This record gives sequence, structure tokens and C-alpha cells, in this order.
Amino acid sequence: MNTMRPSFSVHDLYLHQKITELHCASGPDLVACTVRSVDREQDGYVSCIWAYALDGSGARQMTRGPGLDQSPRWSPGGERLAFLSGRAGGSPQVYSMPRDGGEARQIGRFDESVTQLRWMPHGRALVVCSAVRVDPELRGRPSSAPPPERKPSAPEIAWRLPYKEDGIGYLLQRQIHLFSLDAESGEHTQLSRGAFDVMAFDISADSDKIAYSRSREGRFAHATDLWVCDIEGREHRQLTREHAIVMQPVWSPDGRFIAFSGAREDGDAEPKLWLLDTTTDEVRMLGDDSLDVADPESLHWTRDGAAIVFVRAWRGCHQVVSIAVPSGELTVIVDRQRQLGAFGITDRHLAYSIEHPSLPSELWSSAADGRNERQVSDLNAWWKERSPIEAEIRSFEVPDGRGGTETIEGWLLHAQGAEGPRPLLDDMHGGPASYALLDFDTNVFWQVLCARGWSVLALNAVGSSSYGREFCQRLAGHWGEYDLPQHIAAIEQLQREGIADDRVVSSGKSYGGYLSAWATGHTSLFRAAVVMAPVGNIETHYGTSDGGYYADPYYVASAPRFDRALARALSPLHHIEKSRTPTLFLQGKEDERCPKCQSEELFVSLARAGDTPTELILYPGEYHGFLGTGAPSCREDAATRIVDWLVRYSDQPSEPPEPARSEEAAGQAEPNRERAEEPEPSFAQK
Repeated sequence: MNTMRPSFSVHDLYLHQKITELHCASGPDLVACTVRSVDREQDGYVSCIWAYALDGSGARQMTRGPGLDQSPRWSPGGERLAFLSGRAGGSPQVYSMPRDGGEARQIGRFDESVTQLRWMPHGRALVVCSAVRVDPELRGRPSSAPPPERKPSAPEIAWRLPYKEDGIGYLLQRQIHLFSLDAESGEHTQLSRGAFDVMAFDISADSDKIAYSRSREGRFAHATDLWVCDIEGREHRQLTREHAIVMQPVWSPDGRFIAFSGAREDGDAEPKLWLLDTTTDEVRMLGDDSLDVADPESLHWTRDGAAIVFVRAWRGCHQVVSIAVPSGELTVIVDRQRQLGAFGITDRHLAYSIEHPSLPSELWSSAADGRNERQVSDLNAWWKERSPIEAEIRSFEVPDGRGGTETIEGWLLHAQGAEGPRPLLDDMHGGPASYALLDFDTNVFWQVLCARGWSVLALNAVGSSSYGREFCQRLAGHWGEYDLPQHIAAIEQLQREGIADDRVVSSGKSYGGYLSAWATGHTSLFRAAVVMAPVGNIETHYGTSDGGYYADPYYVASAPRFDRALARALSPLHHIEKSRTPTLFLQGKEDERCPKCQSEELFVSLARAGDTPTELILYPGEYHGFLGTGAPSCREDAATRIVDWLVRYSDQPSEPPEPARSEEAAGQAEPNRERAEEPEPSFAQK
């Protein structure tokens, strides 16, 4: 007898366990994974570390908390596991435990949070990054006096940019520096000093040098450069000067090369692979400008130093590829229609988690050549009980914004076996120099709507990365103007094919929130909209976002200057009063990436313009990532409100936007577009 499987619900977010990071040990062929799960009683999260044999022969839960155990790192040879934990109360500190289990031991004690750790290749010590308290009143000047204690009410002086960061808040009361840490005694020594932050680092195979990415000193500190020092913290030397961003550096086994992903231009969200020759200090791109590194921490040298294995973003999906050094010859190892989360390698295996609407977060492995793929973990057995969701990549013929047409791609989701015209959610991705991301934690409402008989379209329209440099950069200076017509054309194609009916709605977060809000003032296609953490007013975003001051000039293709007239014309706020689309605004109240004023300006303007249904929901204590990493109760509330709002208004026919109030008013706002015709690098991924 057939039994009906239960459908996905919003409450499934409390069941889902997610692999957030992993680290591999080649000798024993083990992988240590950080597994995050929801603590419903505390309305928070716990994370524990699991160890898996990559041949599938066994699994061991290494830690059980309490709190957040994270950043696992095997010692050379894999005999010990180091990790970060706040289990003793207060800030994350370094712990170590034997591979076969047992009690974890704290190593040393830092005054502030430890943020990263690496074993030295000789295995007797580690190098870590830790925060160091400083007095912001000194404006970056060194001082031998200890910084004064700061009360929560202490004034926050801003003497440089950036002075704040989403998810962190005020930055200038601390710096992040390198320390050496003896694995037995816990004694530690500071290796770097100055008014900068160390963002990432790696240690040479001979344990003699540290390569590190650090922010710049001075008034503009958002850019990062590659530096090197000896293991004693002496002879610090800058290696790159022409890059705006340098991400995780990785030494070659022989110490000759340092590989890193990064970009030359401020706001360029398509990181390329770069190779620095330490014998000459020459830096060159490895591969061509179509090679997008999906995860800067996925770079791994092969043991012989002949190649780098990493995760590449390609046409909205992820490939595992190998690139030969120094020739740049590219070999695709794993290529399937899906995305990857955490990634690592051993001499014999690849290890990764998979992101796909039809699959939960689990650990998978394959042979080093990509063959014999197998699922290793079974953290989310409950998923098998749900009615299956299918996801396929579809192609759409759309206008290219320049008088012609082109073919673009997108994901189409629906319940298995769904037939006939049905309601459609067009979920617009952030960035815009990103692509539709498939993780369940952020998009639980996709599965819920599909279970209710809907389809979900996640389109990679013009401006998306992973489809080539020209396709991504073409949108600069034409936000909304080039990509909204592509969304409309794709939806109309699905309607002609009998997949979608007239019940079409939209949603989006960050840049997706921008585009969803823009659409409400330009088309009557969408019967309802959910706008989340948007860029609503580019002109005010420039001065209120943690990255707006260097990214927004690229939004409007006028860098290095900021074209305020074009920013106003391209802002949803300039058009929102024409909207007749019922619109729900969702916003983290402490968001510093797209601050709450962006939603507030849109909501107030729409509410005052007429009787169009609209609501604003602010989530206290939440940041830009509230939808996927916010408090579980916030995520539940947001997903529930999204589904309820879209379902409620999808049955009501839409009204066309009102025309501009006067030709004169429209003319006054029309900017000079001479500079906007040349594509500029797009802004950093939101």
C-alpha cells in the first residue's frame, strides 16, 4: 500500500544539519567536519565536529559542545585535531584532542577571540589569528600603554573607512594579528603589529615563512594586499601592490609559488586565480578571465606541486578542477549540475558537501580523479521522508539589453511529477555578480512552496557571475534596465509552455531585493513581492553601507567618481510610488550591508503613495544574513511570512504601475549616461 510522504514545511529548518566547513588529513584519509544544528530551546545554534573515513568505513563524533566548536584542523600526520571553541565561556579559544577521541584540552589563553588557526608543518606549534584591543582615539598610532576599558556607551570614533562591518559592528576598537602558539605549553608570541587586520594566512612547508593577506593602513582600509614574514614575525614584506583584494594565500610544496584568488579592481566580485613567483615577485593570472574561483579557501596544491585543485564557478554550478602550474592547463575533475559547499582533498580522495534543492547537506567523497562518488554522512535522514523536489536547469531566449537576444539559464523547481500551469515564484538572486545559490537554510520557502503545488524560478540573468566577464559586467550602470526584461521574458516563456499561470510573484534579498522592488514600479506582471534587505536608494546606500563608498561607484559605472543623478534614476525609491504591487519588506535591524534605512525609505514611500498593501518587518539583533544564519525563530518567522504573503496575494489580479506624475519630473531625473555605456567591474557580492 502506498503511503503519502509528508511535505516540506518551514519547521524543517529546525531539523536540518549543515556541514559548514571541513579539513582533510591525507595520511589516515580522514576528514573533520563542522556540523551546525539548531538549538531550538535557546533559539540559537550548536556546532560539533565529526570525523569521517573517506572510504566510508566509519564516523566518529569528536566533540559535543556545548556551544560552537568550529575550524577543525588536523595536525601533520593527522594524530591530533585542533579547533576553536567558546565552551569555557567568552570568546573562541584554541583546543586540541587526540584523533581517536578523548578530552579536549585548551591550548593557551588569548585576551580576545581567536579567528583562524593552522598547524606549523613540523607539528610542534600553531599559528593563529586573534583580535587585539586598541584605543580608537589613537587613530591607528602605536602605543605601549594598554587600551582603556570601553563601556558599551563609549563613543565610536570613525577616522578611517571602513569603520563598521555587517555582523560585527564597530571595527576600530580592535585589530586582528598573527600569533605563534606552542602546542604543549600554550605560550604565544605576537608576530604582526600595526593598524591593520590579518584576513588570511598560510605557512610554508619548511615552517620558515608565513604568507598573509592584510588590510591596508590609512584612511581607506578595505583593500587587501599579500605580505610575507619569517616564522619569528620579522622581515615583513609587501608582495602585491596592484590588487584591490587578495584572499586566502596557499604556498606551493616547494615554497616557490604562492597562489591566491583576488581581483585588481575595487568591488570586482569575480575573483580570479593568481600566482606569485617568490623568486622574482612576479604576479600573473593563472588561467584566463573566465576562470571564477567559487571559494577562496578551496585552493589546494597537489603533493608534487604540479597543479592546484579547487572549486570553480561555472554557469551557475560548481566544478572541481585542476590547473597545471605554471602552464595554466585546466582539467575538469567533477562536473555535475549542482553547487558545492565545504571542500578538501587528500592524496586519494576529494571531499565536499553538496548544495542542491533535492538534497540535504551531507558529506560526499570521490576518488582523486572524480570517479566512484559516494555519500559518506547521513546527518539528515528525515529528508528522505519528504515528498521529493525536482530541480532542473532551463534555457531561456531573452533580450540582451542592446537590441538583440541571447540565451540565459535558470533553475526551475517543482514537486516531483507536477503537471499543468501552476503559480510561480521568481526568486531573484543577490550580487548582482553572483548566481542563484541553492542552500536549503536560506531558501527553505522554496521547498515549502513547491510542496504546495508551486514552481520556483531562480534565474541567472545578465549581471550574474560564472557566465563570462562580459555577461557579468554588462549590467553596470543598467541595474534593473537590462535584467528585469530578461526575467519577464523567461516567465512569459514558462507561461507559453503551460508551466506557469497568471499567479506570478517575486522575491529577492540584497541585490535581489533591489530588483524585486524595482520591478514593482515597472511592471504589473507580479501580483505580490517580498523585498528583503534591499539596495533601495543607491544614493543613501553609498554613505550608509559598510562597503557602499567603494562599491557603489561601480553600481552606476562611474568609478572613481559617484554619479548621484544616475544613482537616483536607478534606485527603486525613485519609482516605488508608482507601484500597485502588494509588497512585504523584511529587514535585519542591525544590517550594515544594506542598512534598514533602505527598506524604511521604500516602505514609507509606498505606504504614503496610496492604498497598496505593504508591511515592514524589522528583526532586532539581526544582520544582512538573517534569512539563512539569523536566529532560528527569525528564520522561521521570515519564511512563514514570505509564504503567507505570496500565497495570499497571488490570487488577486495585479494592477499596472501608475505612470510618472509628469513629464517634467521625469526629465529632471534623467541623468547623463555618457560614462554608463562602458562596462565597469560590478560591485562586491552581497
